Amino acid sequence: MSEPQLSIRSSKARDLAHALSRRTGQPINRLVELALERYDQALREDKIRYPMDAVWDLAAEDRRNIPAGTTSAHDEFYDENGLPI
Repeated sequence: MSEPQLSIRSSKARDLAHALSRRTGQPINRLVELALERYDQALREDKIRYPMDAVWDLAAEDRRNIPAGTTSAHDEFYDENGLPI
């Protein structure tokens, strides 16, 4: 079974990765892992926010306030033909 791969087609990323690898002695895959972990942590700590994050936060907050067993059915407002009562 082959190992998972990540391919980044960017000469700038390649050059930075090789330079950092030479400076630190770390393999490039480890440098990429560290960079992604740090970026993920920064996002989680709200250092970097995107507008959609606020929407997801609101949705998660609302979900916590919905009592168990609640549905979005509104059958009591409509007759057997689907018309409003």
